Amino acid sequence: MSPDVWPAPHADSPVDATVALPGSKSLTNRYLVLAALADAPSVLRSPLRSRDTLLMARALGELGTGVADRGEDWVVTPGALAGGGRVDCGLAGTVMRFVPPVAALADGVTTFDGDEHARQRPMAPVLAALRALGARVDDGGRGRLPFTVAGTGSLPGGRVEVDASASSQFVSALLLAGARFRNGLELHHVGAALPSAPHVAMTVEVLRDAGVDVEEPAPAAWRVRPGPVAALDVHVEPDLSNAAPFLAAAAVTGGRVTVPGWPQRTTQAGDGLRDLLDSMGAEVELTREGLTVRGTGELYGLDADLHDVGELTPVVAALAALADSPSHLHGIAHLRGHETDRLHALATEVNGLGGDVTETDDGLVVRPRPLRGGVFRTYADHRLATAAAVLGLRVPGVGVQDVATTGKTLPDFPGLWLGMLGHPVRSGPPSGPPSGPPSGS
Repeated sequence: MSPDVWPAPHADSPVDATVALPGSKSLTNRYLVLAALADAPSVLRSPLRSRDTLLMARALGELGTGVADRGEDWVVTPGALAGGGRVDCGLAGTVMRFVPPVAALADGVTTFDGDEHARQRPMAPVLAALRALGARVDDGGRGRLPFTVAGTGSLPGGRVEVDASASSQFVSALLLAGARFRNGLELHHVGAALPSAPHVAMTVEVLRDAGVDVEEPAPAAWRVRPGPVAALDVHVEPDLSNAAPFLAAAAVTGGRVTVPGWPQRTTQAGDGLRDLLDSMGAEVELTREGLTVRGTGELYGLDADLHDVGELTPVVAALAALADSPSHLHGIAHLRGHETDRLHALATEVNGLGGDVTETDDGLVVRPRPLRGGVFRTYADHRLATAAAVLGLRVPGVGVQDVATTGKTLPDFPGLWLGMLGHPVRSGPPSGPPSGPPSGS
């Protein structure tokens, strides 16, 4: 195999492991944005340190926020928001969508760009909403990266409509900054059903944690009153969506995997794994110690609407390809606008291993067939890489192209994966400060 292809380990026996996962990317980046807008320094305890969260820390640093290490925690010190810099969004949807409203509150012009694949991700709805709220945005008519936001130190805000049917992040981006708009924010989603609703619920919850007055007066409508954002002192939950491949390993191998620290109550979409894995034949138990999944030797196909938990689709599709009956995964047309067109990529790569996956308008039909080894391309998409690793547990000879892309949200995935299988663990996740242009640390 070529140097950029990682040989996915094959499991010769049931796994039996406890896998401790780092903090949630979704929560870490929401907390970072609110801490940058707060009226005093905040402490984020056990935040995720991954490419996406370091990009967020550096982006906010470009706007005058300090992010500094304090042991395992981050101390975030808000400063006077100032433009004039360049934000590297990488491939992080949260950075390219959450930071522009903050830049609109800064004084000066901020330039946004990112990876090549990032330039294909939809941005037009949130940029149009910012213009309607009084911001000056220049995207050359593309509705995508690169673009500039010319801030004047404040933003009028008020009522705005946004079609967030392509990404719930458009809603979260505006809500997170809404309290700092002079007239607050009255936001109405228009268009098709809002995807990934748990992520919006997460945004509303973290806003309330920061003392922001946010209401939901009607379905798909939110009102954020202008006012201060309180400093935070919060512990970041483990990333439940990143648990998907590890818990799937228990189902695939007939083994056991426990993820400690699984919250009893959460807004994370990854909590949907409990019902999905149960439906596919695994035994699922949530205790005070964490979530344990045990494989039973049975792996059923399923008919599932994944609209609210679309980020789980790649691993669920991998399980479906190994199941003993067909699956229909639907409600996920919005995945075509993620890091890559995830529906097309999954169908192409599973079929390349001998599978039978058909794309539909809003999902996939997966008919299990015997699979063979081969290279599974990831298209710079971390969730494609972890899905390939799940397939490799049962299919000898699977090679994962660019497994390093998993560092987007899960540092050293290969080390964690090998550790779960009882192999020597390599380096751990990065623990240094969010280095880069000015972070104020």
